Amino acid sequence: MQRQPSFAYQAVYRYLSQWIDNAASDQEQRLPSLRELALRLKVSLSTTKYAYALLEDEGRIHSRPRQGYFTRAVAAPLPTAGADLLDNLYAQARQPGHLALCSDAPAMLLSLEQPLLMTERELARQYPRSQAPLYQPLGEQELRSELARRYTRSSGDYWQADQVYLGPDLRSVLELALQALDLAGGVVLVESPCSWAILRQLRAARLRIIELPLDSAGRFDLQQVQALLQREPVRLAVFSSTVNIPHGSLMPAADKQQLCRWFSERGIWLLENDSYGEFSFVPDAARYRDFADPERLLVFASLDKAIGAEAPFSYLLSRSLGPRMQRLLLERSLRLSPIRQKAVARLFSSGRVDQHLVKLRGLLRQRMQQLHLLLEQQAGGQLHAPLAAGGATLWVEARRPVQMTRVYERLLAAGIVIAPGTVFSQQGLWQQHLRLSFTLDWSKDIQGALGQLAQALDQAS
Repeated sequence: MQRQPSFAYQAVYRYLSQWIDNAASDQEQRLPSLRELALRLKVSLSTTKYAYALLEDEGRIHSRPRQGYFTRAVAAPLPTAGADLLDNLYAQARQPGHLALCSDAPAMLLSLEQPLLMTERELARQYPRSQAPLYQPLGEQELRSELARRYTRSSGDYWQADQVYLGPDLRSVLELALQALDLAGGVVLVESPCSWAILRQLRAARLRIIELPLDSAGRFDLQQVQALLQREPVRLAVFSSTVNIPHGSLMPAADKQQLCRWFSERGIWLLENDSYGEFSFVPDAARYRDFADPERLLVFASLDKAIGAEAPFSYLLSRSLGPRMQRLLLERSLRLSPIRQKAVARLFSSGRVDQHLVKLRGLLRQRMQQLHLLLEQQAGGQLHAPLAAGGATLWVEARRPVQMTRVYERLLAAGIVIAPGTVFSQQGLWQQHLRLSFTLDWSKDIQGALGQLAQALDQAS
């Protein structure tokens, strides 16, 4: 099997990991600044930013406004199950030697990182640093124009570059969008199961979250939703654009249209997660934005899902929050690599991204069927795993009562990491579910790992 190339962020991540391990103590240690480390290791600022973000996701470091990044005090070894299961899960998933069956990164199967870096090198020769702007707080104009063009559907449904805003990662873009909406203390509806990253940002924004559980067909109980809207002062809804993530189902277009009609009548904002919008296996699947009030619509997505980790940028589209978003971005003064953004824009304008997505969707579908077959062979009597309508994961349910967190703990002892369903709910829902990824390192013994999953289910049930 051909070895995967080593990218700059991986080298920075390894350097920082070793630095943190050597500095481990019961006292916090300050890490080098992003700019200082970029100069020291001769890499781009976005590369160091991505490495720091990985370590922060793992819970190994934390940031303080205007102070920088710090290691966490080490008082005891990491427990196998603690108060924050999610932090524990992501730390364990990145432990050397562990087999993570819980990722959700389509680009792990096929990325555009090599073409991106080649394009960036070509652009660096064309645009000397002395001529390039130090930073553009709203994002590189060329990339904003390409994204606006990509979302334009017709003369009546179009976007302009100044309605697109770029950020270094998904978390920062979500944080800015929620600040611009200024809904603190308000009520927000989310589909459930829901992305853990979205749940965290909504909690940080001090919003009251109401979960709408999806049934086995990927639909809400519309009568329940209507009654809820009549009694609750809902101000925001956050839903997946096409495939419900991580549920893997596809909601009928008529349901989306009805929900958007109710939202429009009540002036409710719609925040559409389009990170997996290109990963539906159903052609021309309906999106919420096809029916939503355009003045109450925001769309966000992360480019790394399709391109890879070298393109961690995320973006937000909004027609009505322009002045607020511009003010917030100017205050934040985000430093994004202009050349890297230009390189991403060229991948879009050349058609490389569209060609890549066709291949990637085919590969995802193939790997899904492969995982589904292995799962049926190893644990078909214990687990029900419907085929997904798109995305990178299967949403799996135990056929008999079992606490999936206990299964998680048992598998950790064997170096296998799963994602229990409870991390996708703040209300403790989905205790008998788990998310399994088919974007795996298929050179590993996946069949054996699923066999151990079946054994852990037997022991925990």
